[in-house]
Amino acid sequence: MIETTKIIKISNNSSAIQIEWADGQKSIFHYLWLRDNCPKDIHPTARERLFNLVNVSEDIRPESYEIKKSGELEIKWNEGEHTSIFETNWLRNNCYTIKSKKEYISPYKLWDKSLINNLSEISIQCEEIMNSKKKLINWLEILINYGISIIKDGPTKKESGLEVLNRISHVRETFFGTPFEVINIPNPNNTAYTARGLENHTDLPYFEIPPGYQFLHCLINDADGGMSSTIDGFKVADYLRKNELETFEILKKIEVKFINNDYTQKTIRVVNYPLISLTKEGDYKEIRFNISQTGTIECDPNQMEKFYKAYRRFAELLHSKEFSVNFKLAKGDIFSFDNRRVVHGRTEYNPNSGHRHLQGYYMDRDEIQSRLNYLKEIKI
Repeated sequence: MIETTKIIKISNNSSAIQIEWADGQKSIFHYLWLRDNCPKDIHPTARERLFNLVNVSEDIRPESYEIKKSGELEIKWNEGEHTSIFETNWLRNNCYTIKSKKEYISPYKLWDKSLINNLSEISIQCEEIMNSKKKLINWLEILINYGISIIKDGPTKKESGLEVLNRISHVRETFFGTPFEVINIPNPNNTAYTARGLENHTDLPYFEIPPGYQFLHCLINDADGGMSSTIDGFKVADYLRKNELETFEILKKIEVKFINNDYTQKTIRVVNYPLISLTKEGDYKEIRFNISQTGTIECDPNQMEKFYKAYRRFAELLHSKEFSVNFKLAKGDIFSFDNRRVVHGRTEYNPNSGHRHLQGYYMDRDEIQSRLNYLKEIKI
C-alpha cells in the first residue's frame, strides 16, 4: 500500500515550494501561504491565528528548508528569525493544488412528489436522536442532503421542542418570538396565525440572511384540513436549469424586493435578492420565494415582461403536483426543513372542528453544519 503522505521529492523556485508525493501527486505551496499557516502561530486554546501577514514582506522566502527524519517539513525563513514546522499529513490534507483539481460533488439529494412513497428515508424517531450520537449524525445528514426531515413521536408539552433542538445548538431569535405559536388568533401579524390556507413559500425572505432551518413542532392537529405541503425548491430550480434555461437565468439575475411592515414592530424591512442564488461552484445556494412578502418589482423596463413570465412560471412549478409532497402532521411530529431551499404551505383548516397548534423554531444553517462537523470530528 502506497503511503500517500510521504514526500519523495522537494524543490523550490522564486515563489513556492514544490512537493512530489509517493503516490505521484504533486503540490505547490506558495511562500506567503506557508508563512501565513505556520502551526506555531495558532493559539493553543483559542485555536485562532496569531500571525498578521502584513508583518512580513511580499518577498518572504525560505533561507533553508529540509525534510526532518520524523518526516516533517522544516522551513527557516529569511525574515523575522522564524522557523515553521509542518506535518506532512497536514500539508497533504490542505493542499490547494490537489483540491482545486477535484470535481465538485453536490451534497444535495433532490426530490419530487415520489418522496411521499419514501418518507421513511427522511423520518427518524425522536428517542433515537436524543439518545444516540449516530442517529443524531444521521438526522443532521438528512437535513443537509434532503433539506427536509420529520421527527416522529416527539414530546407534546409546550416548548418541549427546545429539548430536541438543543441536541444541535441554540435557536435563532426573531421578532416572532421563540417558539412562535402557529395557531388561529385575532388580529394576526402573519397569515400563518390564521386558519386560512398558505401558499408555498420560504419564511422571512425580507431578512438579509433568512433563517436557514425551520422546525414546526406539532402539539395537536385534530382540526379538519391543515394538510402540510412542501416542495424542493432546488429540484424546481434544477428542472428549469435543464429544461428552461432562459427562465432560470432571469430568476438568477433579476433581484426582487422583499418587504415586511409588521404592525407590531417599529421596523420596515426591505431587501433585494434574486429568487435563485448559486454558490461559487455553481450549485444551488438558496431559494427566496414568498408572494405575500414581495414588494413592487423594479427592473429594467425591457426586462419586466420577461421577468414576470419567468416569475409566474417559477410560482407555477413551486405549486405543482409533480413536485409537491403533502401530508398531515401528527401529534408529536417535528417537521424540519431548510428554509432557504424548501418551500412549505398548508391547506385551510376548520378551527371549529378541532384544535391545531404548532410551535415554530428557527436555526441558522451554520449551526447544523458545524454541529455535524464536530460530531464527525473533521480535521481543519
